Amino acid sequence: MSFAPVIPYACLLSGFVVLYFGAEWLVGASARLAVRFGVKPLLVGVTVVAMGTSAPEFVVSVQAALVGAGGIAVGNVVGSNICNTALVLGLSALICPVIVSRQFFRFDIPVLIGASFLTWYFLNDGVVSVWEGGVLLALFAGYMAVNIAGAKDEGGGADKDAKAGGKPPIAKNVLLILLGLGMLVGGAKLLIVGAVKIAKSFHVSDAVIGLTIVAFGTSLPELATSVVAAVRKHNDIAVGNVVGSNLFNILCILGVVGTMGQIGTGGVAYRDLLTMSLINFVLFVPLLTKKTITRWIGGVLAITYIAYILMLAFC
Repeated sequence: MSFAPVIPYACLLSGFVVLYFGAEWLVGASARLAVRFGVKPLLVGVTVVAMGTSAPEFVVSVQAALVGAGGIAVGNVVGSNICNTALVLGLSALICPVIVSRQFFRFDIPVLIGASFLTWYFLNDGVVSVWEGGVLLALFAGYMAVNIAGAKDEGGGADKDAKAGGKPPIAKNVLLILLGLGMLVGGAKLLIVGAVKIAKSFHVSDAVIGLTIVAFGTSLPELATSVVAAVRKHNDIAVGNVVGSNLFNILCILGVVGTMGQIGTGGVAYRDLLTMSLINFVLFVPLLTKKTITRWIGGVLAITYIAYILMLAFC
């Protein structure tokens, strides 16, 4: 009896299990370390968690740029950002409404909107030049510097929690963060392999697989992490992971790709760049009156992503 037919389904199931535990360990350990050092969970979300969950995008884009596949390198960033904002944040809000902190609303989200429109302007001519890559990297360094400068929790709540519950062990939580990141990357790979093989068995075209399964797969670490964070009421980590990942993708990954030498954007269309920019801007509008990403906003975001994928597949 051959077990070959069930292998893709085993990969799919294993991928979900590994992603779940990876996200659990990453979110839990990150939140505990934030308490331990009196650092705002928002900073943890937009730095350690965001950059860790963006590892698949970084590897894919840099490898694509090295072989001259600019369309894959840029498309990976743009597609992942659309998925992160529309689907990841949308599903997180559907599960549990996400409260956005004042600092996050006033600084991080506006920076993301500005970075998205700047990227749209840079890529509108069909290339990522060396100087444009340098500008993006400089902006990323500035963004990180501002966040690190304001790292300490002004309210002192973290210190109070640490005293009440004891100081969490540093080495153990750092290890859990590293293991969690590794499991997120590995789980995403397992899930993609299984899903692609299952799709091919139903004779789904490579184009549709690439636009849906593979693009969705690179955002699975962000999805798992933000959903778990939302369920556990770690709002700053849930939102910070998405916005931080998007900024890392745009400013750091595209910046690195650009400084490697002028590279074309390939099949990334004007509509894709505009969609990425507008989704971030439209998300900002409801937050002007209520600093919460409600379930209905989450539903609109998730539906928007599904509509975008259908447009890519059939238009």
